[in-house]
Amino acid sequence: MTVVKPVPAEKLPTEATKIYDSLTQKFGRVPNFFAVMANRPNVLKHFLPFYAAVMAEGSVEARYKELAYLKAATLNGCEY
Repeated sequence: MTVVKPVPAEKLPTEATKIYDSLTQKFGRVPNFFAVMANRPNVLKHFLPFYAAVMAEGSVEARYKELAYLKAATLNGCEY
């Protein structure tokens, strides 16, 4: 099976450096979830507003949403 590796900051395309800076400021680091998407910077750029809307809005608390995608990752054998 093909493994897509996270993009380290030193190999990041210039157009995505602001995104990494923003993620580092918010999370204290760039979570692998986003670093893998950085293989396609345009995908990462457009995914972030969607992710923010899903995590910030609605009646389900963000921590339960986080738990749901952690459980989905575990069930699918994904590293978190």
